[in-house]
Amino acid sequence: MAGMEVSSMKRVGRGWQNILVGEVTALAPHPNADRLKLATISLGQESHTVVCGAPNIAVGQRVAFAKVGAEIMDGNTGQPAALQAAKIRGVLSEGMVLSEKELGLSDDHTRILVLPPEAPVGTPLADYLGDTILDFKLTPNRPDCLSVVGIAREVAALTGQPL
Repeated sequence: MAGMEVSSMKRVGRGWQNILVGEVTALAPHPNADRLKLATISLGQESHTVVCGAPNIAVGQRVAFAKVGAEIMDGNTGQPAALQAAKIRGVLSEGMVLSEKELGLSDDHTRILVLPPEAPVGTPLADYLGDTILDFKLTPNRPDCLSVVGIAREVAALTGQPL
């Protein structure tokens, strides 16, 4: 009745199980590869060592970290895949620091996703970054609803709640 049909709803972070906010606490060169690094990622109560080739990783960063068993987007195929522990050039990697592509957020696979410094370490990434996106199908006579504030005004008027 309000002339604001929700045409689609997308839940960002819906499949992010075993993906947490981590902090890079140490970096060391990989013993068998020039371009790879060994990163120690703290999750608060536990730490993991992973092999990382991202050029933008640095100590002190908050990052998206996938534990073994997490389902991520495969960087090559674009299909979901379960993360497994793997030996990379002779060193066991117990997880993965993720890019936007591996999270399904964009096609950028060149760098890891760096979170703000206030991101709480150990928190599930879905709780920190997850969101619901509503796409409205508006009629031409509702230009007042072409912004978030316009939609909020309409919802407030329909429900009797304050804006």
